[in-house]
Amino acid sequence: MTTHNLPIVGAICGDILGSCYEGAGVKHLDHQLCLRSDRFTDDTVCTIAVTDAIINDLPFADALRKWCRKYPYAGYGGAFRHWFREEDATPYNSWGNGSAMRVSAAGALASSLDETLDLARRSAEVTHNHPEGIRGAQATAAAIFLARNGKSKEEIKHYIEESFGYDLDRKFSDIQMCYSFDVSCQGSVPESIICFLESTDYEDAVRHAIAMGGDADTMAAISGGIAAAFYSEIPESILTHCMNRLPDDMKKIITDLDK
Repeated sequence: MTTHNLPIVGAICGDILGSCYEGAGVKHLDHQLCLRSDRFTDDTVCTIAVTDAIINDLPFADALRKWCRKYPYAGYGGAFRHWFREEDATPYNSWGNGSAMRVSAAGALASSLDETLDLARRSAEVTHNHPEGIRGAQATAAAIFLARNGKSKEEIKHYIEESFGYDLDRKFSDIQMCYSFDVSCQGSVPESIICFLESTDYEDAVRHAIAMGGDADTMAAISGGIAAAFYSEIPESILTHCMNRLPDDMKKIITDLDK
């Protein structure tokens, strides 16, 4: 894995590892990982689509429609499902965390922070043009860009707080006690970043995201993308387990980044 595809793979592995826990309300860190029933969801499909758009210079809307139509039963929300099925559908002012779970390639592939923020905005606004939808995507992508460029957790935390106004001073244990399923960017992106900030390695970040007890696969995708960029490593057992659950066309998008 390279510094370019590691955050993307980290987000995809987070999605797959969290897939069995979505809506389960898990509240303990010793939950099992790499279950037989793990699968990729809409988070992975959309992550692949955004990656495809960036590396092949495709319009984000076209790439998202292409990949989501190819895999139409991956667990999309109703408004997004309508959007990708209709050629003339317009952005629907969403503040959902779908903009953040698919954005890892913006932070992984951009050559500057400004480019990262621009790609994140453009990838979000084709559907999630609400300010919160764009903010969540940009914060996630920025954290990935800063992490892969050697910034410390404190530097990442400071930038996200100053630039996006998220409160990252809260502790995982305090949030988790009363946290419930929340699909909004404003209610899940900062929490996912906190899971990364309190982690010790990639697996620990994903475990924290799942154990928050909310939108497990999406929060693990967000936290996992940042963690993979920061730690520059995904355990081989997790990598093998998750990559074996991807079809060849998705694997090709990932491996093309090594060329």
